[in-house]
Amino acid sequence: MCTEAGTTRRAALFGGAGVAAAAMIGTGPAHAGGHGILDLTYPLTTRMPGYTPGEEARRRTVASIGKDGYYMQEWRVIEHIGTHVDAPAHFTRGGRVATELRPDELLLPAAVVDIAGRAAHDPDTMVMIEDLRAYERRHGRIPDGAAVLMYSGWGARTGAAYRNDLRFPGFGTDACEWLLTNRRIRSLGVDTLSIDPGVSTSFDTHVALTGADRYGVENLANLERLPRAGARIFVGLVPYEAGSGGPARVLATW
Repeated sequence: MCTEAGTTRRAALFGGAGVAAAAMIGTGPAHAGGHGILDLTYPLTTRMPGYTPGEEARRRTVASIGKDGYYMQEWRVIEHIGTHVDAPAHFTRGGRVATELRPDELLLPAAVVDIAGRAAHDPDTMVMIEDLRAYERRHGRIPDGAAVLMYSGWGARTGAAYRNDLRFPGFGTDACEWLLTNRRIRSLGVDTLSIDPGVSTSFDTHVALTGADRYGVENLANLERLPRAGARIFVGLVPYEAGSGGPARVLATW
């Protein structure tokens, strides 16, 4: 991030060793009956934790207004840092790359499954089929073609506690397969570093999702402010050539 001035506690959520959180754009209560627009993206900073230490972004100033008449930076980033997309090619040989995801796949209804209460006591918990059924009993059927987003409350963590030695919630493979088969979802999204639980070593949820030609979105911000049903999100993935995914600006409206 280019400037630290005026940073609030929420905007400094992962300050120091971690990430600066995104702030809400516009107005409107994040509940049924309200209207608003919300940024679900963390600003990309050099302090943003990667899945593996050493994957953090790097930046340097290559031109300044005083010297060159304009300001410009050079960034060195991996494709899977910060708020980002996992394209099908990320885990599936021959899967589609970032440039092949169509606009209609990136603008879609969202269903937010809340497991924050459980995650507060069990970092290894995951979204299960029963969570999806409980969601539908309360909020109605998950729309076909939706993005199903896990809200675990993980964004309240700071610094190294966000990575937490790879102990954080994700989607269970059974839940992913149920959504693919029964709701024909287009995407899974999480407020953690991976759509698989952090303890996974085989990444079965990634394999199931990308093997079905669907994509994931990781490190989403502000899900506590997003309506559990009725919102739409836009996933602003940069169309990197041959990209296995990449950083994205994710916006929600309702």
